[in-house]
Amino acid sequence: MGTLWAARLARAGLPVTLILRNRARLQNFNDAYGLTLVEGERTDPLTITAQLPETDERIERLLLTCKAYDAEQAIAQIAHRLHPGATVILLQNGLGSQQAVAARVPQAHCIFASSTEGAYRERDWRVVFAGQGHTWLGDTCLNEAPIWLNELQLSHIAHEWSPNILSRLWRKLALNCAINPLTVLYDCTNGGLQAHRTEVDTLCSELAALLVRCDQADAAENLADEVHRVIQATSNNYSSMHQDVAQGRRTEISYLLGYACQAARQRQFDVPHLHALHQRLIDHLSQRGLPYD
Repeated sequence: MGTLWAARLARAGLPVTLILRNRARLQNFNDAYGLTLVEGERTDPLTITAQLPETDERIERLLLTCKAYDAEQAIAQIAHRLHPGATVILLQNGLGSQQAVAARVPQAHCIFASSTEGAYRERDWRVVFAGQGHTWLGDTCLNEAPIWLNELQLSHIAHEWSPNILSRLWRKLALNCAINPLTVLYDCTNGGLQAHRTEVDTLCSELAALLVRCDQADAAENLADEVHRVIQATSNNYSSMHQDVAQGRRTEISYLLGYACQAARQRQFDVPHLHALHQRLIDHLSQRGLPYD
């Protein structure tokens, strides 16, 4: 998602700089002579500058798109570069990492985001815009959208300011909790869950009740219906968690199912099926030598 946004903003003529994690990645990027965006039949090579986290250049606006478990460490590396009042847009899955990042940079204005857009890397520095979607952005403290959001119109990034962004994030967390872990455990595409409808419905029932208990009743409305719509609409796709496990990568379990179970414990709310699913997933990851935190 980071390279997708960077490419689309650069294509619109807006100034963009990538911050890469180490010198090897920076050298690799320079050797590729920039970033390429593939969108349908259109291919755009784009010249974009890149730098390392330790560079001294000050930052006024940052889009943080790393995995949830890397977000806090990533922001810590560049916290000294943020202008007082700088804007940090957080585009991570699940919940928990956003609050941790905001606590790390109290001098910055953190905006939470949730997106349904799809992208994948065809190879290094060549990003394919795979699915037109929508991005919601919001601030838990301020209701008004910042003026700079108008720049996204130039890049054709479909977006909307959401006064209640936490409701959006809770809804997406619930969708992910109902789908992703089961696709890992049953080693199937999203559509494969149609054979496990009863189990999906049971999870949706518990998740909806948990959302209400967490004062997110709007996020709970018709949850099961939307979960089944997503399963059907993406029936040939593998979930992001399934892809992570298949490729031996760390998952975001702690910020999805783990966060939901922790929220239930904090509220002394009984969600036995969610806890059981969480344990099954932990056991599954452990058997494969993958982290489960």
